[in-house]
Amino acid sequence: MRRFLEITTTGFTSALQELGKNKLRTFLSLFGVTIGIFCIISVLATVQSLERNIQTEINSLGTNTIYIDKWEYSNHGPDYPYWKYAKRPQPIYKEIDEIKRRTTTAQSVAYKISASDKIMFHDKVLYNVKLYGISDDFTKIHDVEVQFGRQLTEADFGTGSNAIVVGSNIAETLFLQTEKALFQKVYIRGKEHVITGVLKKKGNQLIGGWAFDQSILMTYKHARTIINEQRAEPLIMVQGKEGINSKILKEDLTGTMRAIRKLNPKDADNFSLNDVNDLSAVMSKAFVSINVGGWAIGALAFIVGIFGVANIMFVTVKERTNQIGIKKAVGAKNNAILAEFLLEAAFLCVLGGIIGLVLVFILTKIIKVVFDFPVFLSPSIIGLALFISLCAGILAGFIPALKAAKMNPVVAIRSN
Repeated sequence: MRRFLEITTTGFTSALQELGKNKLRTFLSLFGVTIGIFCIISVLATVQSLERNIQTEINSLGTNTIYIDKWEYSNHGPDYPYWKYAKRPQPIYKEIDEIKRRTTTAQSVAYKISASDKIMFHDKVLYNVKLYGISDDFTKIHDVEVQFGRQLTEADFGTGSNAIVVGSNIAETLFLQTEKALFQKVYIRGKEHVITGVLKKKGNQLIGGWAFDQSILMTYKHARTIINEQRAEPLIMVQGKEGINSKILKEDLTGTMRAIRKLNPKDADNFSLNDVNDLSAVMSKAFVSINVGGWAIGALAFIVGIFGVANIMFVTVKERTNQIGIKKAVGAKNNAILAEFLLEAAFLCVLGGIIGLVLVFILTKIIKVVFDFPVFLSPSIIGLALFISLCAGILAGFIPALKAAKMNPVVAIRSN
């Protein structure tokens, strides 16, 4: 152990001396590894963050949730039978009571209608705002946390009051400060509404989703007075009880919906049951291929860096041939010489890797500020970067180090 520490200390000391003596060479060595690590980690971090953000958005649609609609969500393409789905009846509000009564595996059942319109506050007008008319279970299925004020209450749902909860972007645009939106009166489609709550900011979404930051939540009973329900994309959401698999829930709902709509055994389903978990699985499979592509792009850049370090190490061995001969003449073993140069190469690569990680960290902050897209540097990615750098150093330095270890001390001392 003592001998290993001595060799390690000598290797690091030698590496630091070389860094100081040959600044340009050191820069070129570090530059290759730094760019390689930067490419690999930036691609992997971006892809991993993209997947994480998309999966988070998918989960925001409701975990273990089935969407009952006349449209099939996962079957889009050139052969999509639009005509078939267009003829189906739309979900209606009164079906949710039947679903609750008949489906023992269901925990929450919600209904929504939606439309896009403008919202007015004095002389300010905000266009393309999403209006959601929802039933009371909607907030149990979806993560719609209120930051200021309160959520819609049972009293609101029961009476169909004009209370609304607005997204953070709406509050910021109309009132500059989100908390100032509370209890303000705004007009939507000619009717007065009172803001009772402001939703917590969600940030930009990559796959559309509910876009709660630019949305308004109101009770279904009130929404149907200002929205044409037949043209409002009606939808029923059913969340399974804890411990109930979505496949079991889907099977249960199939029987329930067929019974509600009084379909004969030979009749085809006139509804679609869209499982949120299926969408999550599809995205996971897609990102497997994307990750492979990211590795390929990063690996090409990193290989160039490895060859650069190997070339520098060959030059270093040649320059220090005389020193190697003297060390061997006074008793240095081949293993000690081999370890010295391997440690030097590994140190260079790890240092380059650390610089690459710092650059990636800076890049993540820039992307977050400019594009409002959070990029995560997970501990596993940081550990992977350092491990790759260490392995690269060993690979790049092995042949030059082996050449140094096998030198004849007499020949090495006589060299210039």
